[in-house]
Amino acid sequence: MGWEERFLLFLQESVRNPILDRVMQFVTSLGDAGFLAIIVCIVLLCIRKYRRAGAAASLSLILDFIVVNLVLKNLVARTRPYDMLEELLLITKRPSDLSFPSGHAGACFAVASVLFLCLPRRFGIPAMVVAVLISFSRLYVGAHYPTDVLGGMVIGCITGWIAYGLLWKKQKDKQE
Repeated sequence: MGWEERFLLFLQESVRNPILDRVMQFVTSLGDAGFLAIIVCIVLLCIRKYRRAGAAASLSLILDFIVVNLVLKNLVARTRPYDMLEELLLITKRPSDLSFPSGHAGACFAVASVLFLCLPRRFGIPAMVVAVLISFSRLYVGAHYPTDVLGGMVIGCITGWIAYGLLWKKQKDKQE
């Protein structure tokens, strides 16, 4: 058994409790199908002052979806940890796709990284905190290995940086 399996079993045996189970199930549901990330993009696109940040966040989310869900999940084809470890109990609805990288982490960090780069810190920092919480919740509920989540986080940040460079920084440079 490797470090990832031991870590997931540690969370299950030493950290899980009925109250935290409910909290983490709610937190993880915020990332289902990119729900929260999509809502944030829509809200930003509807507010004139934040429209460019919304466009960058939307582009980042689209790029992340392509890389994570259409390319890497199918290329890597990693089995979910609860299917590999008999002792690990999944405490959320069973995902229908493969494990690596985490789509929840990718989507959250795709949008949060753009908010962090484009908007005042009062928006960017809470966005990053929420992204970390949703990402951690995927470990807590037993849906992903730690490297799945780390992979999603990195890809989300990379797509955020790319979208920022294409739609935000370039526009800002043109204005100067």
